[in-house]
Amino acid sequence: MPETVTLVVNGVSVTMPAGSMVGAAILKSGKHAFRRSATGEVRGPLCGMGICFECRVVINGEAHCRSCQTLCENGMDVRTDG
Repeated sequence: MPETVTLVVNGVSVTMPAGSMVGAAILKSGKHAFRRSATGEVRGPLCGMGICFECRVVINGEAHCRSCQTLCENGMDVRTDG
């Protein structure tokens, strides 16, 4: 397994230690808002263990992925709407 992986978060290249979660990469990219609620409120990770679903983002075109439960992979494209 490589020691680091590089992914893209909203167009920003982010290098993370292997085994890191996508949520950590989003924070490292400088974003603190991961998505918006139905009423437009900014949302971000709350529980960090996949129960609250507040950390949902688009990963490689797939919507509603829990960033706190998804391992970073090389070349991954992550999009937030927050």
